[in-house]
Amino acid sequence: MAARELVVLGTASQAPTRRRNQNGYFLRWDNEGLLFDPGEGTQRQMLLAGVASSAITRILLTHFHGDHCLGLPGILQRLSLDRVAHPVDVYFPASGTAYFERLRSASIFDEQVELRPHPVEEPGEVGAAPGLRILADRLRHRVDAFGWRLEEEPGVRMLPERLQALGVSGPEVGRLQAGGAVEAGGRTVRLEEVSRLRPGQSFAFIMDTAVCEGANRLAEGVDLLVSESTFLTAEAELAAAWGHLTAADAARIAAGAGARRLVLTHFSQRHSDESLFLEEAQPIFPESVAAQDLTRIEVPSRAG
Repeated sequence: MAARELVVLGTASQAPTRRRNQNGYFLRWDNEGLLFDPGEGTQRQMLLAGVASSAITRILLTHFHGDHCLGLPGILQRLSLDRVAHPVDVYFPASGTAYFERLRSASIFDEQVELRPHPVEEPGEVGAAPGLRILADRLRHRVDAFGWRLEEEPGVRMLPERLQALGVSGPEVGRLQAGGAVEAGGRTVRLEEVSRLRPGQSFAFIMDTAVCEGANRLAEGVDLLVSESTFLTAEAELAAAWGHLTAADAARIAAGAGARRLVLTHFSQRHSDESLFLEEAQPIFPESVAAQDLTRIEVPSRAG
């Protein structure tokens, strides 16, 4: 099992089909488990995908249209049924707080899990985990919507040839990393002399939006971009009217932002073949994949 991977739980847009469940995406990121936009049936899709409720540490909702949130009551109740011991943070547009509370209390159950709601009002950093920042930016839809971005803090990559040349070895390497400098070969060797900056990995989630600056900012330089692609170019007028992207739109966002891999999803029920979306996207952005229910997609390895 990869330490960082996307588990696709559902790829349908407004209505499920025989092959596609409504939205649901679980991102495994080391010790974090982030569930995005759980639509109806997400709890069962998690079972089929082998994702335990206890793996969820955070839930992020882009907006409160039903196909992006109606699975939330079942998820929250399952967390309590399984007596998940850790707190679960929930992020959502602040304008939809009333909807969140209704979903949270949709039926009678014994709430056992500690939920920590985070209503988001403005773009920026909204949460953090060790070595990881969670950011939000506004999307352009028919209702208030936010997209999400994860950024790992940059690290340091040691350069073995430089360590050897300056006579730093064994336990001294650890002391150098911890303290930033060490005495070796009659001189002070500093960390920056024997290392280089290693970029952190990043992930972005863009759902239900027209082309907008928020989507572009979220996608900037990410290793893995998950983007709605509800329509094809032939339906561009529909996409504009309903505040959605075409597959070509999503590909242009990925290409313009310098993303490394694009996952297309949130397909209109009028198209049963995902390859149609791929055919539009790949000429613009070759590193595009079309998501299918219950598939796993690894976050690309670090670029540097």
